Amino acid sequence: MPSCLCDCFFHAVEEIKIFSEDGSSKVVEILTDMTARDLCQLLVYRSHSVDDNSWTIVEYHPQLGLERCLEDHELVVQVEGTMPSDSKFLFRKNYGKYEFFRNPMTFFPEQMVTWCQQSNGNQAQLLQNFLNSNSCPEIQGFMHVKDLGRKSWKKLYVCLRRSGLYFSTKGTSKEPRHLQLLADLEDSTVFSLITGKKQYNAPTDHGLCIKPNRVKNEPKELRLLCAEDEQSHACWLMAFRLLKYGVLLYQNYCVPVERKALSPFSTPVRSVSENSLVAMDFSGQTGRVIDNPAEAQSAALEEGHAWRKRSTRMNVLGSQSPLHLSSLNTVIHKTQHWFHGKITREESHRLIKQQGLVDGLFLLRDSQSNPKAFVLTLCHHQKIKNFQILPFEDDGQIFFTLDDGNTRFSDLIQLVDFYQLNKGVLPCKLKHHCIRVAL
Repeated sequence: MPSCLCDCFFHAVEEIKIFSEDGSSKVVEILTDMTARDLCQLLVYRSHSVDDNSWTIVEYHPQLGLERCLEDHELVVQVEGTMPSDSKFLFRKNYGKYEFFRNPMTFFPEQMVTWCQQSNGNQAQLLQNFLNSNSCPEIQGFMHVKDLGRKSWKKLYVCLRRSGLYFSTKGTSKEPRHLQLLADLEDSTVFSLITGKKQYNAPTDHGLCIKPNRVKNEPKELRLLCAEDEQSHACWLMAFRLLKYGVLLYQNYCVPVERKALSPFSTPVRSVSENSLVAMDFSGQTGRVIDNPAEAQSAALEEGHAWRKRSTRMNVLGSQSPLHLSSLNTVIHKTQHWFHGKITREESHRLIKQQGLVDGLFLLRDSQSNPKAFVLTLCHHQKIKNFQILPFEDDGQIFFTLDDGNTRFSDLIQLVDFYQLNKGVLPCKLKHHCIRVAL
């Protein structure tokens, strides 16, 4: 083989070090034209995880306190070439990266959007407005803005347009004479600010950073912003992504399922979600899908009542077994990905935020206030709520309950299975679990 061909082949492969959420890392050989989506599929395959199209590669800059999810189409080796030596790639879930395309009509609060063309409540038209360069909407609202090179922050009315990010010198006026350019996004990348309060004296925990691509580790050249709350932070971040990538972002979202099925890195493990769970009737000789919503609801109620009888029966068997299943039931949850042990409330909230703030995102953890109890941490409407799971004793048997004993479960696995199918006392069903995979 000619030496030039050997050189081309050699340079087509690079080594990339990837870190997981638990601190473990792995060096992976990848082709120089491998995208972030391709690398995620490779890591999913090697870690025996579920490929549900919600994994991301995160670009993390510890010195600057910044991170962002690589878009699926970005070339990993190309991004690595722009990163400082102390920066790293993380492998993480992000259920919210395409949430706008799943639910565009309610994603942006009405006061944040000014349409150039009316959508008239039509979801397809609204998406077209976002993706059409001739009718891109303006996003506006109040944000805290840090002066370049200074420690002071100012609350300004800002407006995002195709030509850049502007702030108003007069209240909420968007007249051309009152707008001044705050940042040009053409040659910049937008990050989330993860150490804003500690490192930059930020007024809130919902920071964003517009980082010029030429900047390595110079904090004075970063344009730092802070949203008022988590919802507006998610909206602004999505708006910046739409402005920068437009139709390409939508194409990433629309990658056919068939492509994943044909991938050599696909995995047959089923993802448990609302989309993959259906009501079934097994009362006959063969299973039957229940199509009637009323019948499905009735079946769910019957199943809920059946849990109590089933739990009692299992515990009676356990008390007669040498293994004593009732003791096993108090620890079996430790084998589940959704159980995160003795983490703090703050850490659980951080994990939920990192993995997308979508409805139904959850984890279970040990209670800090009650050593015999557990806590369900759940996201609903971009707010994080905590529900205490208490032990409940009945006839010498220990059950777990979220509703003061009205619905009882012999172990936490049964509890999670039940609330994935039934909302019960929760604001929504359990849909996605926070997961930290060891590479």
